[in-house]
Amino acid sequence: MAAWETLVDAATLRNALAGSTPPVVFDCRFVLTDPDGGEAAYRDGHLPGAHYAHLDRDLSGPAGDGGRHPLPAADAVLHWAEAHGVSADTQVVCYDDGIGAFAARLWWLLRWLGHRAVAVLDGGVSAWLSSGGVLVDTPTAPALPGHLTQRASGFQTRSVVEVEAISAEGSACLIDARDRQRYLGEHEPFAPVAGHIPLARSRPFPSNCDTEGRFHPPERLRAEFAAYGEGECVCYCGSGVTACHNILAAVHAGLDPPRLYVGSWSQWVLDPDRPVATGAG
Repeated sequence: MAAWETLVDAATLRNALAGSTPPVVFDCRFVLTDPDGGEAAYRDGHLPGAHYAHLDRDLSGPAGDGGRHPLPAADAVLHWAEAHGVSADTQVVCYDDGIGAFAARLWWLLRWLGHRAVAVLDGGVSAWLSSGGVLVDTPTAPALPGHLTQRASGFQTRSVVEVEAISAEGSACLIDARDRQRYLGEHEPFAPVAGHIPLARSRPFPSNCDTEGRFHPPERLRAEFAAYGEGECVCYCGSGVTACHNILAAVHAGLDPPRLYVGSWSQWVLDPDRPVATGAG
């Protein structure tokens, strides 16, 4: 079986879970306004055999100068994945109960570390249930430890200093994944300042999906990303999480992965001297 490197549909996943070498599945449900909410939902019912991945605890480092969801240490992610049975040849599948915003963060982390066989469940829990899948509340048994090493990857980041230069010079395309109201500066629920990084373009991450929460076909996504030009793209959002959804969409379209500005808006506004734009620009 060829590795799934971007998305997997629910029916294909159901068949694989019934096979002799099932993928390792991670439930990435999370609620930004209730950090325990996703884990509670996992306990109430999750895909058979799924492990839980907590955004704050497992998929991020401590909040601080790097923003609300900085990257965890690479070794920490490797050891965490190994503890859940992931080895170099393991297929990993990530899901959440939305359109993949939190699942895409784990997808990006593993791709960043050079693990290619990782995919997001297209359509999440809703697609799973619609396909005839069930949720179980039985605890997932501990996995036999796997073995991973960090490998070269095309998934890279940009620092705040680099993004300051990009914004000042227009040397790359900045893509903002937050909703349109946050981009315009009309609403900001998580940061003390509203607006966007100057020269950034708005692409709310839900635009990658159809009304059923499944990703648009690669050819459509490729055409949409082509509108940003042929140069480098850097994706950001509120804290480096939903930006990964735009990166996933670009890679699913067959494009090179845009870079991730991990600190995103939560880091940008920590320095009052950094410029802020509002409106459509």
